[in-house]
Amino acid sequence: MSESKKAKVAIIGSGNIGTDLMIKVLRHSRHLEMGALAGIDPASDGLARAARMNVATTHGGVEGLMELPGFEDIRIVFDATSAKAHAENHARLAPLGKRLIDLTPAAIGPFVVPAVNLDEHIDAQNVNMVTCGGQATIPIVAAVSRVVPVAYAEIVASIASRSAGPGTRANIDEFTETTSHAIQSVGGAERGKAVIILNPAEPPLIMRDTVFCLVEAGDETTHERIRTSVAKMVGDVAAYVPGYRLKQAVQIDPLPGDQPVHTLLAPGSHAVPTHRVSVFLEVEGAAHYLPAYAGNLDIMTSAGLQVAERIAQREESQG
Repeated sequence: MSESKKAKVAIIGSGNIGTDLMIKVLRHSRHLEMGALAGIDPASDGLARAARMNVATTHGGVEGLMELPGFEDIRIVFDATSAKAHAENHARLAPLGKRLIDLTPAAIGPFVVPAVNLDEHIDAQNVNMVTCGGQATIPIVAAVSRVVPVAYAEIVASIASRSAGPGTRANIDEFTETTSHAIQSVGGAERGKAVIILNPAEPPLIMRDTVFCLVEAGDETTHERIRTSVAKMVGDVAAYVPGYRLKQAVQIDPLPGDQPVHTLLAPGSHAVPTHRVSVFLEVEGAAHYLPAYAGNLDIMTSAGLQVAERIAQREESQG
């Protein structure tokens, strides 16, 4: 595809996520063209790299972006700042007709996990990419819920402390709240809970995610259908996040009768779970800009890129 036909995009946020996303667009995008990278730190490595790659830059944030020559040609804006900043950026850019892909936990627009529900929200002006843990685990909850109702789903995302920058640390509360909500609204669980662990181990460990689902699944046929659904979903996610994989076989275990699992269920729930489905994942980054252990950041940029590619492809097909 010629550059003139590609959708021009901008990225707000010149930190790790924004810089990695820029490099992905420049090196691997079929339908997108980098228009600008905006930050607030004039000394950031991201802005320096963008300048070396002949990408327009500004350290004036969203205001600086809007003042850049060619801003009117930008169709899609990625926001890799913070939940608070995104609310302000949305207020400035949405009235101008820009499509927004939100990589913060702000959740102004609908939650989108590409392998699960992108088609439902492809025309939304602002889409939210949930969180790194959500992108890794919600597909698994959705895969299980496509076979049997999920009364309760709990996810544990363990990431290298070194891969958690200031933005991630400032949004820990938003991470748990946003991910828990999306486990229900996107994953299909009746109740959801999210936990994040910043692992200080050295050398840094790769991102690991654990998904627990409480379900009623008493026969082997249902167990096999769950395993098949999970395997297919892992393949769907790996199509745009190549380092996404199962760490071991899906485990489906009967719940002991003396465990008070009712304490985990939603208030008023009449579900009677009989089994726990346990899925263990790891996410290795592509190492375009970030180290390979930072799969938590790579899955966010890869998912955001997938959404933008599909938006641009759809706009192209519509003329």
